[in-house]
Amino acid sequence: MTVLVLDTGALIALERRDRRMLAVADELYASRRTAFVPAGVVAQCWRGSPRQHAVMRLIRARAVRVDPLSEEVAYQLGSLLGASGAADVTDAHVAWLARRLRAKVVTSDPDDIRALDAGLDIVVV
Repeated sequence: MTVLVLDTGALIALERRDRRMLAVADELYASRRTAFVPAGVVAQCWRGSPRQHAVMRLIRARAVRVDPLSEEVAYQLGSLLGASGAADVTDAHVAWLARRLRAKVVTSDPDDIRALDAGLDIVVV
């Protein structure tokens, strides 16, 4: 399995027990690999609900590493948004992180991610 960056739609799909996202989570557990999630993705999807058991399990199992939004990253994301004409900081963080890690993006909104970086490898859930 290659490196993965998960967006908000991917975590929501996991919460909804989407079979494709369950398979991704199972592969992460079995291979003991780590996917990456921008901090803004966690903020967008996290509500502390018992329904989010699968998301919390993924995070607590260290199958996901949360990438912080530091000042340095903020400048990089701002430049990406300016160059692409997009406005969503979280989507920019997903695209920027995937490019930096040479990772696949797991998303429910491929058009939003492609608008930021058309060259990314995308898995739609």
